[in-house]
Amino acid sequence: MTGAPSGLLVVTAVPAEAEAIRAGLPDPATTVLPVGVGPAVAGAATARLLALAEVAGRPYRGVVSAGVAGGFTGRVEVGGMVLGTRAVAADLGAESPEGFIPVDELGMPPELLGGGTSIAADPELLAALYAALPDATLGPVLTVNTVTGTAASTDALRRRHPEAVAEAMEGYGVAVAAMHAALPFVELRTVSNPIGPRDRDAWRIREALAALTTAAKALA
Repeated sequence: MTGAPSGLLVVTAVPAEAEAIRAGLPDPATTVLPVGVGPAVAGAATARLLALAEVAGRPYRGVVSAGVAGGFTGRVEVGGMVLGTRAVAADLGAESPEGFIPVDELGMPPELLGGGTSIAADPELLAALYAALPDATLGPVLTVNTVTGTAASTDALRRRHPEAVAEAMEGYGVAVAAMHAALPFVELRTVSNPIGPRDRDAWRIREALAALTTAAKALA
């Protein structure tokens, strides 16, 4: 017997992000769970949650990767909200004397690349969230394994991804899990710090978590 579909699955990296979202969540049908840090663990854990829900006959309607992020200066302010138009695996590829080469430009068979290094957000889910959060900044969100912490690496990311607005560590992995489950995906982030030279004193985690609570109203 197949049960009624569940609501959205919202996954975060850490419990504090999940708690911030639950604090502002108006819809009890929305599931919010922390799944771990980094694209590999986040993707694997999300895939398991989606598979278990499907086997139970209560598949989710869509997947949201949510949490705090670093924002590119001049594109989004600290404390601001971001809705990702694409999840981009920014450091998946190869170095060369001519510069970084994304993995989907290395000549591998397409079937080995899944969705490639850039997975678009579902347009309807993105539009629905943007309608509820009109002050959010739209743009690609980069997924990195190593958080950017120098001026040189920040400049390199800006050159390779001139439209990107933020960076985090889980979105691409979650997007791959959603894509394989044929479910809509979008990334929702609030900015805790500017991307650039590492400066813990400039981080505003509390403000970013408060912004997540405000943003949670859009997840109904």
